[in-house]
Amino acid sequence: MSSDIKRKLEEEIHALERELREELPKALKTAAALGDLSDNADYQAARERQDFVRVRLGQLQQRLADLSLINFDKIPRDRISLGSKVVLLDVDKNEEVTYKLVTSEDANVVEGLISTTSPIGRSLLNKREGDTVEVKIPSGTRTFEIISFTTMHDQ
Repeated sequence: MSSDIKRKLEEEIHALERELREELPKALKTAAALGDLSDNADYQAARERQDFVRVRLGQLQQRLADLSLINFDKIPRDRISLGSKVVLLDVDKNEEVTYKLVTSEDANVVEGLISTTSPIGRSLLNKREGDTVEVKIPSGTRTFEIISFTTMHDQ
């Protein structure tokens, strides 16, 4: 898992660096050649994109540095943690739901990928099969029973 996250971050960093180094300077030069910069929408858009890319690049580089500090060997094998795939029973709805605990960058609720920093993600950390958790969410409280889970080591 760590190599997948790291690879995705490195790919995005590389693409943004190329855009910042090659594509945006060309766009700025082309737009500047059109004349008056105060009314030049293409120039303003390229400058805004350049600012965005710089900020995003800084965020990604910091995230990559943070990930390098995680010791994936210390992620537990007997409790729910980052990378765990968890099958839950939503007690209130009597429905099974499956989530995978991921980093905030990889979260996608529609795909069942929830962040370890989300309310549900935080409530599941360090729990085991058979445990029940109550989660406060904006619409109230939900109760889940942990039916089963696999850790990142099992997948």
